[in-house]
Amino acid sequence: MPICYLQEYRCGDSMPAKLSSVTVVGLNVNLITVEVDIDRKSVIHDVDIVGLGDTAVKESKKRIKSALKNSGFDFPQGRIIVNLAPADIKKEGSLLDLPIAIGILQAAGVLQKTDVLALGELSLEGKIRGVRGVLTSLLSLSEQQHEGIIIVPKENLEEAQMVKGLNIYALEDLKEIAQFINHLAEFRAVSFKGFPPFEYESDLDFADVKGQALAKRALEIAAAGSHNILMRGSPGAGKTMLARRLASIMPPLTDDEAVEVLKIYSAVGFVNGKKIFRPFRSPHHTASSVAIVGGGNDAKPGEVTLAHNGVLFLDEFPEFRRDVIEALRQPLEEGVVTVARAKATITYPARFTLVAAMNPCPCGNYGDPKAVCNCSPYDIIRYNKKVSGPVLDRIDIVVQVQKMEFEEYFAKGSAESSKSMRERVIAARQIQQKRYNGLGFSTNSQLPSKFLRKFVQLDEKSEDLLKLSVTKYNLSGRSIDKILRLSRTIADLEQSEKIRFNHVAEAVQYKTQQRD
Repeated sequence: MPICYLQEYRCGDSMPAKLSSVTVVGLNVNLITVEVDIDRKSVIHDVDIVGLGDTAVKESKKRIKSALKNSGFDFPQGRIIVNLAPADIKKEGSLLDLPIAIGILQAAGVLQKTDVLALGELSLEGKIRGVRGVLTSLLSLSEQQHEGIIIVPKENLEEAQMVKGLNIYALEDLKEIAQFINHLAEFRAVSFKGFPPFEYESDLDFADVKGQALAKRALEIAAAGSHNILMRGSPGAGKTMLARRLASIMPPLTDDEAVEVLKIYSAVGFVNGKKIFRPFRSPHHTASSVAIVGGGNDAKPGEVTLAHNGVLFLDEFPEFRRDVIEALRQPLEEGVVTVARAKATITYPARFTLVAAMNPCPCGNYGDPKAVCNCSPYDIIRYNKKVSGPVLDRIDIVVQVQKMEFEEYFAKGSAESSKSMRERVIAARQIQQKRYNGLGFSTNSQLPSKFLRKFVQLDEKSEDLLKLSVTKYNLSGRSIDKILRLSRTIADLEQSEKIRFNHVAEAVQYKTQQRD
């Protein structure tokens, strides 16, 4: 083995180099081999990067040249060929800067030939900048039981500490890389600390909401069974305030749910290494279908994926574009969304609790006994038809939110807190998890139709009520399934194994309000 000196970081003659990296496409992590060869006899002094790299990858040669020069390294003379294999997979982003720079130094004989896996972006002064997708990549490598050395940016240290079973080093610049690879200094591997603690938003509590007993009850049922809910009411009735507190009564994320959420947020660069929240997304009604369901040239995840295992709140629901509302059909029904583009077809997880809020009419006063509605019947019908029947069919609960009375606002005593409501929700969720253990789902909203007969059994009186409701409101088969699942959740909240008449009656009430 050649002798290396700290002053020059030189380690032998020029030879082809090979090391590893990754690229993240959607949430899929692909291993990439970075091969570097230097033709010193060539009169052309340039860097050619081949292997289907995007613009950020092509531009990396300019960043790498400055980073090497400003770190004290001589840039090799000659023609440098960088091959990113396999060549048929598109490589995106700046995380390949670091492995390419290491490969050039290895091919030039400056660094020892060693197969490491590296990812990171380089600044012009040779610092290693943090990149998106580090946690996503490391979790995938952990599942594959990767045994080699992995180098990540020090800025991504918190993400690296969440993954166990890997030999990870978080380094700061190219000089530390040279010292580490040439064994000129000792560095400690990243220690495993696990996921950050789960926390609730402390300033969002149902105790601050005066009145609204019916809406609170509906939201509690929605949280217990992960049911979709639509709130109708006049402006100022409290729909937004109620919706923003739904996450405060949902159970903490399980380990599997936390992994799914962290993978998604790492891929888009939103990871918070200090704490974990249950996702709550509230896009504006001017958002495009690409922003909501995902897509674009690179098929990026949208709001429905960022809300996975959490809440997607769509305020002013009818004001969203028609194509945006209709695009919600697949994720609401299947819990996934498939983004198909010319360059890629990617399936993202999208199992969320939808909370939609809308006014009863354009002016918002229709149905309010103390206000005058200035809308014509045609305006009211046209406004409500912006939300189509198929979309309404996929919503489990529709609840009317009334304006608060003056006496309720100044009533003494505080309302029920989120903590006590959450305790009932957690108890109901535990019943569901035990009941559905080993079946591939854990909440009543996910209960497949083929299992409804097994887990939802009605007595004769309850069946008669359901039959009457189906006939009166012309309910679809999907709506019947929704009522049965909702009845199961209401029974679970009351710790009742049997579904009784009052459970079905309440479920029918929530499902049929959209047709009144």
